[in-house]
Amino acid sequence: MSHNVNRRAFLKASATLAGLAAAQHTLPAWMPRLAFAQPYNNPRGDVLVVIFLRGGADSMNMIVPYAEDAYYTARPTLAIPRPDANTGAKALDLDGFFGLHPALAPLLPIFQGGGMTAVHAAGSPHATRSHFEAMSFMERGTPGSYDVTTGWVGRHLASLDTGSTSPVRGIGWGTAVQQALSGGPSIVAMQSIINYHLNGDTQSAANMLASLGSLYSLESESLSAAALSTQAAIEVVASVGYANYTPQNGATYPEYEFAMALRQTAALARADVGLEVACIDLGGWDTHAQQGSVEGDQALLMLQLAGGLAAFHQDMGADMNRVTVVVMSEFGRRLAENASLGTDHGHGGALLLMSDNLSAAPVVANWVGLTPDVLDRGEDLPITTDYRDVLTEVLTRRLNNDQVNSVFPDYAPQSLNLFNGQMSSQPPA
Repeated sequence: MSHNVNRRAFLKASATLAGLAAAQHTLPAWMPRLAFAQPYNNPRGDVLVVIFLRGGADSMNMIVPYAEDAYYTARPTLAIPRPDANTGAKALDLDGFFGLHPALAPLLPIFQGGGMTAVHAAGSPHATRSHFEAMSFMERGTPGSYDVTTGWVGRHLASLDTGSTSPVRGIGWGTAVQQALSGGPSIVAMQSIINYHLNGDTQSAANMLASLGSLYSLESESLSAAALSTQAAIEVVASVGYANYTPQNGATYPEYEFAMALRQTAALARADVGLEVACIDLGGWDTHAQQGSVEGDQALLMLQLAGGLAAFHQDMGADMNRVTVVVMSEFGRRLAENASLGTDHGHGGALLLMSDNLSAAPVVANWVGLTPDVLDRGEDLPITTDYRDVLTEVLTRRLNNDQVNSVFPDYAPQSLNLFNGQMSSQPPA
């Protein structure tokens, strides 16, 4: 079986794909739009952006329970000062009980305007403190079970038959597709649109196209189909003209990878190429030592998170009505700080939601306190909300997917009423 480039087949396939792209998609002029045109027959649901905080984010220093004395007793060095403290940087009040870490200050106006909600004391009911296990279960959507090999986002896309012909229904920003996307149709991993754009890194693009071209000549239909699908995705992404994309509403994205992934997501969403889900990773949250309080390693990560999200929210503007962002981590950290001025692997954490359709308060929590008698294993924030309850509401109320049992098998979700009513399946007038 030859792996040499079959140039004739390659050029023929490229021409076919270029014609397909031209027929289905007009190159964007990057002019403001009032709503997504959705020419690829997308469901009348939101574009979902899922952000994974890899490493186990310390949610209690992000969404600070400043009304709990036990929080300050357990963290004499790491605790974030109360909003009324006579000090410099301190927690930013959200609701009289919880506060926002000062590094997340760019998100405060969004919380205050009803565009963000934190669901606290939430997470996976499985007791593992292993990063590998917890991340795998989180992305599979099956806590404690490896029986299902696909990811919950992939099952969502597979169970929602939209008739979409887009080759980029789901994108994972990174060198490999996130496990959450596995099993979904039209999934592609992209480290950067520019790397796949003929006007960007041309050598990288040429190498990739040559490699794909060699696969067209193979006898294996599955390999040939995979190559064709990948080539189609690259053609669509190249047509977006990301290098010329101008963020709207005066938004300016910080110059780091996480924010750039959000900027690229905004460009694809606005280009109406059929994007339904984007997954983005932000790693580094395993803060066993020298975590810091209002400053330090975790605060620097929160600056990245807040800067990227705030720019994305400003850029999308009125289009946030058709976008839902979920921020999640595999588990939280223990209540007490350790001898290395960090926090060890814990259990309960917090999920963040960003949407123009939220009905909930800035913080939603079935909060039972932080006294030793209620802590999980005597040291962790207990989980009182299963993370699948949050994701189920996103699926049913914002993504128009009622196939919950296909996405989260054998699970009966509890209603949280996080969003305004049920989304209409009809196109906007």
